[in-house]
Amino acid sequence: MSDKSAFDPAPAHRFFAADCFNRAWDLMDLADRTAAYDLALIDLVHASMWHWSQRPDVTDLSRSIGYWQASRAYVVVGQAENARRYGQLCLDITPADEPFYAGYAHEALARAEFALGNVEAGRRHLERAKELATAVPAEGDREALLKDLANLG
Repeated sequence: MSDKSAFDPAPAHRFFAADCFNRAWDLMDLADRTAAYDLALIDLVHASMWHWSQRPDVTDLSRSIGYWQASRAYVVVGQAENARRYGQLCLDITPADEPFYAGYAHEALARAEFALGNVEAGRRHLERAKELATAVPAEGDREALLKDLANLG
């Protein structure tokens, strides 16, 4: 009989949270994805979020990052309603004192709304994201957010 008490799942959750997150980005970056890749992408973002949720150091901020990635993945695979859902979850849980992450929450919602054909709603989120970008203290982070926003609308 094996001793299950010797297994510590925390390192496994730490590994798979990051590994699934990074592998999802690899699939999103592919120019020619197949339907199988799209399914794997969605599986990976959800696996990453689940492993994060099992970590003892999970925070609202880490959850918001997972929701943001899920929103982006759903836009990529053409499921804009799901993208909106996860974008809203991201915004709802993002700490108010984090303009970089709040800006990206609005970026996710703008991207989803544009994908749904809701131009006015997309523009509102895009403008709010730009406002938040001005409050991002780190220049590199601010520039990254503004670069992603420049590709919208």
